[in-house]
Amino acid sequence: MKIQTNTPYIARRATGMTVLALAVASVFLPAHAEDKAAVLEAVDVVATGAPAYKTETANIGPLGEKSVLDTPYAINVIPAELLENQQLKSVREAFRYMPSVQGENIRPQTRGLQAGVVQNTRIDGMNIAATTDYPIEQFDRIEVLNGLAGALYGPASPAGTFNYVLKRPTETPLRRFSVGYASQGSGSVTADISDRFGEDKRFGFRVNLLDEGGESYVDRSKLDRKLASLAFDVQLTSDTKLETNVSRYHYTSKGLPGTFELGTGVVYPTAPDPKRVGYGQPFAGDDNVTETYSARIKHRLNQNWNLTAGILKQSSDRASTVPTNTLTNNAGAYSVKVATTTFSLDEILSYTLALNGRVNAAGMTHDVVVSTTGFEWDRYTPYTTGAITLGTSNLNNPTVFNQPGNIPNFKNRYKAQTTRQQAITVGDTIGFNEQWSAGLFLSQSWIDQYGSNPNGTVAPAKSYNDGGLSSNATISYKPQKNMTVYASYADSLQQGDTSGAITLAPYRSKQWELGYKLAYEKLNFGAALFQIERPFAFAPAGGVFAVQGDQRNRGLELTANGALTRDLTLYAGLTYLDPRLLNTASATPTNKQIMGLPRIAGNILLDYRIAAVPGLAVNLNVSHLGSREGNSANTYKVDGYTVADLGARYSTLLMGRPTTWRIAINNVTDERYWANITPSGQNGYTGTGAGTGTLGAPRTIRATMQMDF
Repeated sequence: MKIQTNTPYIARRATGMTVLALAVASVFLPAHAEDKAAVLEAVDVVATGAPAYKTETANIGPLGEKSVLDTPYAINVIPAELLENQQLKSVREAFRYMPSVQGENIRPQTRGLQAGVVQNTRIDGMNIAATTDYPIEQFDRIEVLNGLAGALYGPASPAGTFNYVLKRPTETPLRRFSVGYASQGSGSVTADISDRFGEDKRFGFRVNLLDEGGESYVDRSKLDRKLASLAFDVQLTSDTKLETNVSRYHYTSKGLPGTFELGTGVVYPTAPDPKRVGYGQPFAGDDNVTETYSARIKHRLNQNWNLTAGILKQSSDRASTVPTNTLTNNAGAYSVKVATTTFSLDEILSYTLALNGRVNAAGMTHDVVVSTTGFEWDRYTPYTTGAITLGTSNLNNPTVFNQPGNIPNFKNRYKAQTTRQQAITVGDTIGFNEQWSAGLFLSQSWIDQYGSNPNGTVAPAKSYNDGGLSSNATISYKPQKNMTVYASYADSLQQGDTSGAITLAPYRSKQWELGYKLAYEKLNFGAALFQIERPFAFAPAGGVFAVQGDQRNRGLELTANGALTRDLTLYAGLTYLDPRLLNTASATPTNKQIMGLPRIAGNILLDYRIAAVPGLAVNLNVSHLGSREGNSANTYKVDGYTVADLGARYSTLLMGRPTTWRIAINNVTDERYWANITPSGQNGYTGTGAGTGTLGAPRTIRATMQMDF
């Protein structure tokens, strides 16, 4: 393992960021005595008990904040404390802790189905782009609802709903700063500052700042992350609250391994060493700027009725030159191209409006919701597109190429596509008694898509106007107050797939789910059996892209999270998945497993507080993925992997300030593995059966020192 520091560079980062952060905080320093006592009390809690990692509620779109135990859906929540203790840097890294979710280096997915670009992913319940990186530093928690949710959120792939919850102003003053180091020479400085002011502290703010940069785990690579985020709240009246947010995130990653594709007759080899220079190119990668603005107003009409409205505007500006290495034979030869065909700008305006209330009638309760949600999404593509060939190379002796002079100007672009989507939802959850309840939700949706040519004319093959109804019915039974058994059926529209110049009309997915939840005071358990069916679109060799088959995914999900003992915390999950193609027009993939999806996926995080040394804790995280089919004909498998991460933290007082030191060694055995094998098409088969592979990261070290002022 190579560990290389770049002390002057890290020092410059720390100095500049610290000056900026202290300037923001200085208005509120020094802390009041009672505030300091509160922080010291928090440190004492860390020293005397393990973290909980157990979340009682989650935001279920138009239903609002609901009890996870009482909600008839499979829901995973990664809380802030876990995100912080594991030193995670992006939302994609958080997905590895949920075995039903895959999301590293690909669009996120649950239950073996990949999300749409916008339809499945949200910040505070409003649609955003899934195709850019999001820093974990601005989020309080990550919520995932597995499977279909079209009756609640509108048309979407049955890939699940991913909701990122922004940090909000704290009730007591917060002035938290940290400096960090990561292999092999990357330094970071962060600040998290919050306070309230004004009469009755009706105004509140929270600022999150991040500056990270240096070399990543490959020589001559570059990682640069800069975030400025502000959350500002106003308590307009005792019943009305306005929440606003603004953020800008600049993410640059160059020189890391590119993606690997396969030529005809070629299979995925044993995963090579991701640290080798040449699997990526020093000039190639991502340079993304994401700006997000949002506002929500929450109004309590009375003790039973609430109104919530929100609007979000996002610009995701991307200059993507990630290299594609196409393996041309089984001896390791490959050709290298720089991909420049990606849409370079996504502009999204999304919104939500929900009225929730409870009515008591005829001895029953009715939790009623009427809501609308939707978005307008514009996509821009450069006038000059197409892959640029760099040359040929070999896995045993990878080549570093010079930067070509014909990389296009990504900002010289035109509006290539506009999508408008809206859904109106009505629903009622009926409580018959303390044990039995049932829910019914209906959503009428409209989808409009307009494609344009570079000269501004309409592209009819990429345009359509359609709509339809999505539904969800549930029934729940509580044998005891801390148990829920539920069954549900859902069907949902999803936007049609696109291949080349052909865009298909929307089609319908269906899901059946049977679940069980058990909640103790400090520990939660969950289990869910499911089956998802949807039409399957592909183009057989020499054929036309169309719906020509069915996809059926069956599976079982098991989860457990919370405190096993006073000193030991668990956050774990296990998923079994059987994803198959049925009734396809081509005989090759019929009744075959979908390539790239493992039968077994599991993750277990154990966090142990060492009682003999107050403030000291250690953790172990183990991720396992079973073998995966390497092609659509299922003629060979790609090896699975088991990756272990080790970590430790120590909380104490330094110069009278609460301070936490953290260190983590990720992939401690330096396992070489294919992190993802994904089909070339979102549906999983394009007639060629080829896919795209991405390498997992090698052994890396992360360390931070966090101090509260």
